[in-house]
Amino acid sequence: MTLDLTTASWYLARGSGVTALVLFSLVVALGIITRSARPVPGVPRFAVAALHSSAALLATVFLGVHLVTLLLDPYAQLRLLDLVVPFAGAYRPLWLGLGTLALDLILAIGVTSLLRARLGARVWKAVHLSAYALWPLAVLHGLGTGSDAGTTWLRATTLACVTGVLAAVAWRRAAADPRSSWTARASLGGAR
Repeated sequence: MTLDLTTASWYLARGSGVTALVLFSLVVALGIITRSARPVPGVPRFAVAALHSSAALLATVFLGVHLVTLLLDPYAQLRLLDLVVPFAGAYRPLWLGLGTLALDLILAIGVTSLLRARLGARVWKAVHLSAYALWPLAVLHGLGTGSDAGTTWLRATTLACVTGVLAAVAWRRAAADPRSSWTARASLGGAR
């Protein structure tokens, strides 16, 4: 079996898209964990924050590969406009549009992160919180578009991503629940 450029770009587009989803899921989970009142046992808070930032950068690189390979893929027939204007594409416009909305939010988060010192923490945080909207958009995009949309392996990967983010939400909620033993000990000065 020979691998031509078209087939290689198709595999690269699929693989980089799934990898970006897994990494962005990790980014969202780490962001939720970082904002929790509880430390991760055995891991300094700065290490979790550094991993969050590094994973976000790596996810963005894989997203860039995903986009470039889709633009070059003769089967996808996407235009640059389809990647930045939601619901403008001819191929599965709803599902592609959800991915485009997620991309637009990622671009906003990236630009404001680069300009954080000039914009101030309040503006940066307001835009940064849009990650909570972009992640489900990206999940839905992955489930609804592409040749692997209905495959067991993609659904299992997506389920693992959703489970990881929901576990981070549970972690954070447990820290905020006044009935949790950790929170009760912390308020009494027993846990630091």
